[in-house]
Amino acid sequence: MYILGIDTSCDDTSAAVVKDGHTVLSNVVHSQIKLHHPHGGVVPELASREHIRNIFPVVQEALKNAGLQLQDMDGLAVTIGPGLIGSLLVGLYYVKALSYATHIPFAAVNHLEGHILSIFLEDNPPPFPFLCLTVSGGHTNLYHVLGFGNYRQLGRTLDDAAGEAFDKVAKLLGLGYPGGPVIDAMARDGDPAKVPFPRAYMSKESLDFSFSGVKTAVALFVKRWQKGERPDTTGVTVNDIAASFQESVMDVLVDKTLRAQEITGCRHICVAGGVACNSRLRQRFLQAARERNLSVTWPRPEYCTDNGAMIAVVGYHRLKKGLKGDYDMDVRSRFPLEET
Repeated sequence: MYILGIDTSCDDTSAAVVKDGHTVLSNVVHSQIKLHHPHGGVVPELASREHIRNIFPVVQEALKNAGLQLQDMDGLAVTIGPGLIGSLLVGLYYVKALSYATHIPFAAVNHLEGHILSIFLEDNPPPFPFLCLTVSGGHTNLYHVLGFGNYRQLGRTLDDAAGEAFDKVAKLLGLGYPGGPVIDAMARDGDPAKVPFPRAYMSKESLDFSFSGVKTAVALFVKRWQKGERPDTTGVTVNDIAASFQESVMDVLVDKTLRAQEITGCRHICVAGGVACNSRLRQRFLQAARERNLSVTWPRPEYCTDNGAMIAVVGYHRLKKGLKGDYDMDVRSRFPLEET
């Protein structure tokens, strides 16, 4: 069963062809980083215009790389939320037109489910049930994954997502956009214990996340650091700030995931989303896995960031269940997974 998956949820235009919900025949991503870099973040209007320019050639390239044609597809899959409204509209209406013209059924996909099931693009995915931490620029959620289409949300971000906090701190430090990779790189030469940034654990029982506080703490510290006003800024380098900030985020992500593991008893943990590429996060989870005899997995980097292949995986399972999209459906800027 061949599925053409398309994702235009934010600033990447992506299309992929996946066979039987597992085998990736092609995965094409057109990045807009250069376009948004001067602005220090994604500009929604620019993103949607760029999707319009690129969606047709990206889809054509995905089909060509797979050695197939549109009429060979058994189904289409497209992200309808959550994400930027203008960007999502480009993908959905493109797929609606393809489906109407070719009579190929399409599946409407929740972007978060795409991240969860991205691990099934790898050869040895974890067995059900497992825990999945989806952590990216727009989302930080923790799920108990019971089966395909069966997810229980255990925790979510109450304000800034982890990836968003990385971008904002990188901007404060003048490191450019996107912030995740550059902070990860600079933190390797910094002292993670140099600056005691706060950890927002909230109540002991809470599995929710909050990163606005640490972002504010970094902003206030950077102002003092730039002016050299306080003794606590003496000898602190930008690498130390990056490492200390990163460690404060990692502590919360890892500790809450391990708390969820204790509650559910799951022995398998998956980490997905763009921040799953962070080297320190992987190091911390591998250390925890050794200490607690757990299995921790993550998709390869190209399947952690936004991509059409993970959307095709979800589409495959939805279409197998007969869950076809309707031509009158619309996109959703906010789209909790339990509403799919």
